[in-house]
Amino acid sequence: MSEAVRAEAPTASRPAIAEVRESKMRTRHVDLWYGAKQALFDVDLDINANEVTALIGPSGCGKSTYLRCLNRMNDTIDICRTEGDIRLDGEDIYDRSVDVVELRARVGMVFQKPNPFPKSIYDNVAYGPRIHGLVGTKAELDALVEESLTRAALWGEVKDRLADPGNGLSGGQQQRLCIARAIAVGPEVILMDEPCSALDPIATAHIEELIDDLKREFTIVIVTHSMQQAARVSQRTAFFHLGKLIEVGETDDIFTSPQQQMTQDYITGRFG
Repeated sequence: MSEAVRAEAPTASRPAIAEVRESKMRTRHVDLWYGAKQALFDVDLDINANEVTALIGPSGCGKSTYLRCLNRMNDTIDICRTEGDIRLDGEDIYDRSVDVVELRARVGMVFQKPNPFPKSIYDNVAYGPRIHGLVGTKAELDALVEESLTRAALWGEVKDRLADPGNGLSGGQQQRLCIARAIAVGPEVILMDEPCSALDPIATAHIEELIDDLKREFTIVIVTHSMQQAARVSQRTAFFHLGKLIEVGETDDIFTSPQQQMTQDYITGRFG
């Protein structure tokens, strides 16, 4: 991306970035505008490999906007402009040579509301591998569908009704189906934008258990409105406010001994 002069951001001390583990993704000096309105200000953040990084903050603070920068989903918004440096395994994802379709296979996304395709359970999972040419035979595709549903902790519940519509499942099952769909194309990073906000407590618990299992194989970034959920599922937490990254660190440290007063005020309920 171009190195343009960035609009002046509100003053605040830049959060220190602790290099704890190998970074899967790195973002530096990320600014974003919707038309004339700036939504992100000079965001520096490392996403560590095989960890869950939670993005927290009040509604409208920029956490979902930042998440969508990581697989260029904001490119679909005509008035959106992004500047800065965002890298996946050291590669600039905004370089002109990057295939955005391939990028979104490497950096998958699960949305706030479950959005299964109007297809069968089987075809929801098989769709990505088919269009990306990941399998050569029907037997290989069958095996990949089973593996993906198993990894999403759904196979046992749907194995006898793979031809049924995906949107006929319960809300929690639909969200796990969407996770299976993302897994099926072999991503390296999975982005989750408030994946439990539309689910009941039992379904939420299933998704949280699944996230804990998936981090062994994938790097996960989750936006959540629930600080309790962030504390349960993540290893690192980043606190956003008014488009700025206020503080990032180990989740236990953020919730027990934050370095910034604004972080302390937010997690103790003084605002937000």
